[in-house]
Amino acid sequence: MLVSVSRRRSLAALAALGATLGAVPALAQVRIDISGVGGSRIPVAIVDFRDEAKSPQPIAAIIRADLERSGQFRSVDAPAGLNETSVPAFPEWRSKQADALVAGTVNRLADGRLDIRFKLWDVVKGTELIGQAQAVHPDDARLAAHRVADLIYEKLTGDKGVFATRMAYVTKTGRRYSLVIADADGEGAKVALTSPEPIISPAWAPNGRELAYVSFESGKATVRVQDVQTGSRRVLADFKGTNSAPAWAPDGSQLTLSLSREGGTQLFAINRDGSGVRRLARSSAIDTEPCYSPDGTQIYFVSDRGGGPQIYRMSAGGGGADRITFNGTYNISPAISPDGRTLAYITRTNGAFRLSVMDIASGDSQQISDASEDESPAFSPNGKLIVYASRAGGREVLMTTTLDGKIKTPLLITTAEVREPTWGPFSSQ
Repeated sequence: MLVSVSRRRSLAALAALGATLGAVPALAQVRIDISGVGGSRIPVAIVDFRDEAKSPQPIAAIIRADLERSGQFRSVDAPAGLNETSVPAFPEWRSKQADALVAGTVNRLADGRLDIRFKLWDVVKGTELIGQAQAVHPDDARLAAHRVADLIYEKLTGDKGVFATRMAYVTKTGRRYSLVIADADGEGAKVALTSPEPIISPAWAPNGRELAYVSFESGKATVRVQDVQTGSRRVLADFKGTNSAPAWAPDGSQLTLSLSREGGTQLFAINRDGSGVRRLARSSAIDTEPCYSPDGTQIYFVSDRGGGPQIYRMSAGGGGADRITFNGTYNISPAISPDGRTLAYITRTNGAFRLSVMDIASGDSQQISDASEDESPAFSPNGKLIVYASRAGGREVLMTTTLDGKIKTPLLITTAEVREPTWGPFSSQ
């Protein structure tokens, strides 16, 4: 069956089209817990912000956790006492083995907003690198902290940070499914949709304002698109048979779906308004789980045309396909990095479903997880992390990992079923 671990659980409903499943779970959030040994990480000291108690969120702690989770930084103990107006004693911080230093202040303005200020210093050179002030509603204090972490990350690495982006995923508790949207650290979760029928395959639109997903609420699999701000929804595909596996083109003009409208299960392109449906390939195989290359010229997908589920690639305009995966007999759930160089996917090895990555140019691949129930990988928009769902100690968990698998961080641990995470674009906040 051409499905991931989550698809084995949730798409069992696809075969049994009206199965009732799903209730909104009580989610147990966890703090940063990095496992594995990373390579060279920048040592950074982040001092608790002065008057941080005025904020409903622990600003400095959020920044520390964001930077550590990226795999690019390690925290250095930082006693309180500094703020953004201070003149740091750089020799003392160098003696603490810190390369960078962050300090700031939180003030409450007369209109109730929070004035959050910070500075970043290069301890080695003894110079100020960046400073910023932002006034935010208290409800946006966590987002403000993520934005500070993004600025620090970009200044010190040269790459854009992803901490202020969002994720979406599906949970199942009892007899109810929920489509959940959360911060990139797994916190601040909000339920966008609940249903007694399955919700599967969420996919962010490139504009960061819409999610496409598969819903069974009408008694069959249909593809719907929801505005995440207003909650308004529309049916994109409700053709004869099943409608599944939506994937947005990078420019947002169209999606590719897996449809059985003409018999079998094949890939079709469809305009974002539901018009212009066109079949991309013709075979007797099951083709599903499409994803676009970053430039929009190619589609990666899963097919059993070779006898078992493997990952293939074809032109976004359709036509013939080339097989991409050759290691093992079961490879599914492709995701392509934003630079187009790396394929993340799930491979089955001795009955275990594990996250793997492949260098597309060379074909070299490696498993970067030793778990047994990994599923649904998705890249961060800067391509530096992968989010996926798994199980640990008998509990469901969302994880992020660096591409080498050396630094893994649980974002969410819950007794509810959690599946199919998808990472939103830079514009998703």
